[in-house]
Amino acid sequence: MVLESDVRSALDEIRPALQADGGDVELVEVTEDGVVRVRLQGACQGCPMSAMTLKNGIERVIMERVPGVVEVEAV
Repeated sequence: MVLESDVRSALDEIRPALQADGGDVELVEVTEDGVVRVRLQGACQGCPMSAMTLKNGIERVIMERVPGVVEVEAV
């Protein structure tokens, strides 16, 4: 089972980079089947690069640090 606290810790590692560009990320939900749902905030909302940030940044870091995560999706 994916622990929400582990996901939050991984997000805390990513957050400074997002905040440096005027954005942020909020954890919405961690499902029982390993899907992490996040909400991009600030400058990240509507940014043309947000999909790349989500997959190549946020998802990559979370999946490296938290066993059991199968996907990260924006809501």
